[in-house]
Amino acid sequence: MLDIKFIRENKDLVSAGAKKKHIDFNVEELLKIDDKRRELTQSVEKKRAEQNAVSQKIVKVSDKKAKEQMIIEMKMLKAELEKEGKELREIMQKWQTFMISVPNIPDISVPDGASDADNKEIKTYGIIPQFDFIPKSHIELMQNLGMLDLERGTKVAGFRGYFLKGDGARLQFALWRFIEDFFSRKGGFTPMIVPSLLRRELLLGTGYIPQGEEDLYKTQDGEYLSGTAEVAMMGYYMDEVLDKKNLPIKMLGFSDAFRREAGAHGKDTKGILRVHEFYKFEQVVLCEASHAESVKFHEEIQRNTEEITEALGLPYRVVINCAGDLGLGQVKKYDIEVWLPSENTYRETGSASYFHDFQTRRLNIRYRDDDGKLKFVHSLNNTALSGRPLIMIVENYQQADGSIKIPEALQPYMNGQSIITKKISN
Repeated sequence: MLDIKFIRENKDLVSAGAKKKHIDFNVEELLKIDDKRRELTQSVEKKRAEQNAVSQKIVKVSDKKAKEQMIIEMKMLKAELEKEGKELREIMQKWQTFMISVPNIPDISVPDGASDADNKEIKTYGIIPQFDFIPKSHIELMQNLGMLDLERGTKVAGFRGYFLKGDGARLQFALWRFIEDFFSRKGGFTPMIVPSLLRRELLLGTGYIPQGEEDLYKTQDGEYLSGTAEVAMMGYYMDEVLDKKNLPIKMLGFSDAFRREAGAHGKDTKGILRVHEFYKFEQVVLCEASHAESVKFHEEIQRNTEEITEALGLPYRVVINCAGDLGLGQVKKYDIEVWLPSENTYRETGSASYFHDFQTRRLNIRYRDDDGKLKFVHSLNNTALSGRPLIMIVENYQQADGSIKIPEALQPYMNGQSIITKKISN
């Protein structure tokens, strides 16, 4: 959420930002509602002050007729106050709806574009494998080796359900332990296992509602299943004033994640590239309210994920997302995409974003600057590991006989095993 004062003083910039993001938002309409909100607020506050003043006078008046007249005036004032109070509540509801819909302004370095097709490649790494055989998909490879069971997954969990088993589960466990050790060696990040069942206000605060609500699972109690550990980690410091000397705060969160994939009907319906439930490591950083600090940490957390992907020996590319492919609150975003041999293309495995104070203003996360002034911290996040790198490892390390080499970085977590060949019996 942007500051209403900033919006008033920079309405053309806000309007241009919305246009660049291809988001339909009427700044002038918001300002008209804000004018009415301010007018009503002043009037209600004035009438409340008058009401308090009259109440104090009534107690001191001894003349019966004068007191009766004051009581009549008080009733009239109360009626007017109730009427304006109701009107203010209604206008506040409209104002709040508009305020949470104001898109953040994209950085000047963000390219123009309407969709992910307009994202710009800025880096490539690694050598795309050249097979002397037709590469198999992760589905065929993992099923043949007893690593994946989709049929029973559908039986148990429905569409997009799956079981990882045998070496499939062991390889996934190895990846998780590798990530834990990676950040332990790097230092500075607090590891956290976080809830996935969350209150609505956290999703509203992080910007996943209202824009992405259709992709969330909701319980009968009004809670939501989160699609990323970022939401819980951002909620951890909600309504708190942080000590500046503790900034930046760096967190590595782990949780299961749930997505309805509401906008992906017919996409990636086979295998486990796009599923309703998966596990994810997420980096979150809270830093001082400085654009330069946000840019610095954005590059840092992006590089962390690149180093992880490089250590796993996976060829990848980095794209800068165009404005039309940014979410409501994102100022800038990178996607990291890893090569998927069966599709002969790169597929996204993670995204790194920064938001300035868009999320923290909603969640009321502040710190006191050196001059004693309260400021909203800046927030950033990036995927450390999603469920997809498992797929990329399987496909990029496949052999002609259907076996799968295990990346050297993961072999210590697989008891020294270097290749997956044995089919696990049912």
